[in-house]
Amino acid sequence: QVQLQESGPDWVKPSKTLSLKCSVSGDEITTAYYYFMWIRQTAGKGMEWIGGMDYAGNNYDNTLLKSRTFIWRDTSRDQLVLEVRSVTPEDSAVYYCAAKNIRDPPEDLVALLARNEYDYWGQGIQVTVSS
Repeated sequence: QVQLQESGPDWVKPSKTLSLKCSVSGDEITTAYYYFMWIRQTAGKGMEWIGGMDYAGNNYDNTLLKSRTFIWRDTSRDQLVLEVRSVTPEDSAVYYCAAKNIRDPPEDLVALLARNEYDYWGQGIQVTVSS
């Protein structure tokens, strides 16, 4: 059982860097079999999986966004951090942190993560990119 809470700015200028944090409580971010991911929801594209990390620190990401995104974890504070660089208005979205317990990963783990079927979700944070 975990609780997730996103935090960060609600407005960012184009070409700048968006930085968001996900605070994890209940279980530690290093708890076995947990996968912590970032997902965003836009009006035009719906739910879009961004990426994240598993309990061991392995990274998983959407290759379409890989060149502009950084995801890492701060284990001392049980936080998952997302940076989106060179943002444009198309990056405006509600950003969610989510977690899933996967004890027996399938062969195509990325495909499973990209389906956005998670056990725990944060409330989401609205971010607008504009000048």
